[in-house]
Amino acid sequence: MTEFSVILPAKDEANNIEKLLFEIDAALSNKTYEIVLVDDGSCDGTAESALAAGQKMRGHVTIIQHQQSCGQSTALYTAALHSVGQFIVVLDADGQNDPADIPRLKTKADSLNCKHFCVIGHRNKRKDSAWKRFQSSIANSFRQALLKDNTLDTGCGLKILPRETYLQLPYFHHMHRFIPALVKRLGGEVHSVSVNHRARETGVSKYNAWNRTWAGLLDILGVLWLIYRSRQPQIKAISRNRE
Repeated sequence: MTEFSVILPAKDEANNIEKLLFEIDAALSNKTYEIVLVDDGSCDGTAESALAAGQKMRGHVTIIQHQQSCGQSTALYTAALHSVGQFIVVLDADGQNDPADIPRLKTKADSLNCKHFCVIGHRNKRKDSAWKRFQSSIANSFRQALLKDNTLDTGCGLKILPRETYLQLPYFHHMHRFIPALVKRLGGEVHSVSVNHRARETGVSKYNAWNRTWAGLLDILGVLWLIYRSRQPQIKAISRNRE
């Protein structure tokens, strides 16, 4: 049985992806794993670079190419649907998340006694600009006040959760930003673990203050509605006429 499915959304990350895949292979050297990478409409040979790297790796690597860019949440959802592992590891493809932190998140996950959970990274020493860190600080405070998702760093791309949990989350555009809150909506637990953060070596961010802020405000309202409408029944008993 495959223990980990590392799902990667990638758009124009050809210069980052080979190094990242080898780092994942090293981090999970004593585990059974697969990598499912969704090339979300790249124009720079990201899929080809990933496929070439995958030929040299121990784990199974699947490359899925979207005909056109559909966004990070859709790329992740596509990857999750094609995954087979017991646990899903969400990782950004820009190289800023350190795959060496995956075992640390799994150790925390192993200590939990619940069906649904999300262990998310907390970037204590971010390698982003002061302006980007300021935006994230405001966004984290605002989301925490409204969603109460018990998350110190909602923008961290590194997360681990059961595949069963991930596939029960409601899918919508930008849903990847609200995975902790959506896990709590299922009655699950959310825990943060300190992780490393690295400066982007090549390429450019796909987000800016405009698309983070305005899309985020609309999405928060939608997530609040989903939480408000959610019901988690407590099963009293199940009876069957035959086994």
